[in-house]
Amino acid sequence: MNGYLQPLMDLYEAHADGTIAAGSRKYMRDQFDFLGIRSAERQALTKGFWKEQGLPGRDLQAVVEDLWSRPERDYQYAALEFLGKMKKTLGPGDMPWLTELIVTKSWWDTVDFLSPHIMGYLFRTYPELIPLHADRWIEDENFWLQRAAILYQLKYKETTDEERLYRYVIRRSDSREFFVQKAIGWVLREYAKVRPDSVQAFVAGNELKPLSRREALKHFK
Repeated sequence: MNGYLQPLMDLYEAHADGTIAAGSRKYMRDQFDFLGIRSAERQALTKGFWKEQGLPGRDLQAVVEDLWSRPERDYQYAALEFLGKMKKTLGPGDMPWLTELIVTKSWWDTVDFLSPHIMGYLFRTYPELIPLHADRWIEDENFWLQRAAILYQLKYKETTDEERLYRYVIRRSDSREFFVQKAIGWVLREYAKVRPDSVQAFVAGNELKPLSRREALKHFK
């Protein structure tokens, strides 16, 4: 165990709530165990820990992987907080272990943070990584990697690479996987906030699954 993390684990366990844990487990379809700490409280505990113990610096990978290995989902959320706090310290050399997070203990709650907030940051900062990773993810059999490829531009707004976005969507437009169909609709809906005419034309001109189409056009009258 990473000794640095023991005070954080003690804090989390002291604030665990069985009732909240049961509700969280049910909400997440029994995919994971939970300590039972509400998001705002957990974030406050983590910030207090950082104030007392400092950030892990070069040990970020070890800390994140330690948290990721634990059975309670609260610790994966803590790992995401560390990554969000320290994302500017990440670089191309971190892509292998960060990619492993996408395909380990995968569910929408972790993938939907890692893709737009961490991978999105890295791909914007180091665009040469996109063909090496995102272009491969969209072709991978793992649908969580497909979802990550689709969603990494979710926050890009006007700087979205429209050609690549539409190419990824078309590549997986026939997917039967709910999480891929949902991702397609979500990213198109967000892009429509800055390029509504483009998205409407794209949806009209391409065959999308009903869920993707419905989600993409949700904000249009």
